[in-house]
Amino acid sequence: MCVPACTKKIASDLGRRTFLRSAAGLAAATALAGCAPITARSGIPQAIASTANTTHSFSRIFDLTHTLAPNFPTFGGDPQLELETLVTLANDGYNMLRWLLVEHTGTHMDAPYHFSDGLSADQIAVEDLMGPLAVVDIRAKAEENPDAQLTPDDLTAWESEHGPIPDGAIVAMNSGWDAHVATDKFRNVDDSGVMHFPGFHIEAIEMLLQERNVKGIFVDTLSLDFGPSPDFAVHYRWLPANKWGIENVANLGALPPSGAIAIVGGPTIAGATGGPSRIFALV
Repeated sequence: MCVPACTKKIASDLGRRTFLRSAAGLAAATALAGCAPITARSGIPQAIASTANTTHSFSRIFDLTHTLAPNFPTFGGDPQLELETLVTLANDGYNMLRWLLVEHTGTHMDAPYHFSDGLSADQIAVEDLMGPLAVVDIRAKAEENPDAQLTPDDLTAWESEHGPIPDGAIVAMNSGWDAHVATDKFRNVDDSGVMHFPGFHIEAIEMLLQERNVKGIFVDTLSLDFGPSPDFAVHYRWLPANKWGIENVANLGALPPSGAIAIVGGPTIAGATGGPSRIFALV
């Protein structure tokens, strides 16, 4: 979800950003040093260590990213990507485009700074951008009600079948809404201009913050909040807790409910409130 452009950070924040970037680099180096050796099996990394140094094996990789084009649906309805051809292979020997892009379009990250004075996208530690993926399936109720929300009951039902949400997990809402991305139903605007699509319920967010150790959340819709939200309660609670979210995630229905590892290639533009990201799942 995109709100009007955020104000620039004050100069004193530059020192904090430098410090945090250095700390993130040190933490990443430490994490990599503890990884088990990576070997290849059918071209896929066989072993990747979690923050707890637990080794996992994988045989498939899934792309959870929609291809971004100027006509991709947006929260406000207006295009948020313009492409300008600067040079071409035929005329100049190489191709290059200029992008005019709103950060919050396509499959993209909402960094804490989007709704708070928390971490900007470039400040999020790399080890906080991957983790066990818990895919919570609410497709049945989303089909009945486009305003469906992922609730604590959905989280409890997932845990009753798959065990506790792992520490350091990423929790994904699979509403099946990505199937509508090429149609008007993705925004699903009524006659009053109100959108109708699923999102997280604020009580589920409270449960994840207070009772679970979760790094981030995914939704396959335009917003972490459900479409008719009057106050963006999820954004204003989740992001200020220095948590991040990914909106417009694709292909969650191809994944198992548990057992996958998610990897987020978030933007590293200084001071970004978010931005288009490449999302993967290893299964």
